[in-house]
Amino acid sequence: MLTFRQSADLLLEAKVTDTTPLRPADRRGLADEVADRIRAAIFDGAFPPGAPLREVDLAARLEVSRGPIREALAKLEREGLVRTQWHRGATVTTLSAEDAEELYTLREALERLAVARFHAHATPADLTALDAIVDRMHTAGTEHELLRLDLEFHDTVYAATRHDRLNQAWSAIRAQIILFLLSRIAISTDYRRQVPGEHRSLVAALRAGDPGHSTELFVAHLRLAYDRLSATFCNSSR
Repeated sequence: MLTFRQSADLLLEAKVTDTTPLRPADRRGLADEVADRIRAAIFDGAFPPGAPLREVDLAARLEVSRGPIREALAKLEREGLVRTQWHRGATVTTLSAEDAEELYTLREALERLAVARFHAHATPADLTALDAIVDRMHTAGTEHELLRLDLEFHDTVYAATRHDRLNQAWSAIRAQIILFLLSRIAISTDYRRQVPGEHRSLVAALRAGDPGHSTELFVAHLRLAYDRLSATFCNSSR
């Protein structure tokens, strides 16, 4: 009797031949480069949440036609960075209270797993890399530079988990997490003062080797950012 694997292999051989039609691979084009430029400008604060992204203006500034601009904006909309309305055109996404709550709860779930996996799979080199990022946080010249380091820190934690699907889940929400942090920067005056010290404490907890304590600190770190942003939504609704 054939095993499941043998049956699957025979079925695959029967269906896939040298003449099986395949769609040609897409080559990275101008629209991807344009999307990278616009995304970077959003992350650097050049286009804050709610800012209009006018095709004509972007085409002139990037010296391209409107076609690649339109494709790039569609890509950024799929990432959650841009929203398009027929009567307003494209704007940088402004997070609602519901958006922020969903991102916070999803990120908390992911980081609980990330911390557990970090303790099980990280190397001394991973901890050294985190220390180096925190050192750069203390000398960051701007809030947006600090934001990039904040994301780099968590990117490094996720990479150290050696868990491909967890990293894919993180990548899927990463752009919207940056919107979350940009929103926090816009309403908070303590981001630069608090973030380096918080991340130094996170590294110390990871190095101490206590998964429970590390998880508590990571969750508290996320909760602090969410509470500050949530308070803004509450105040604006009054």
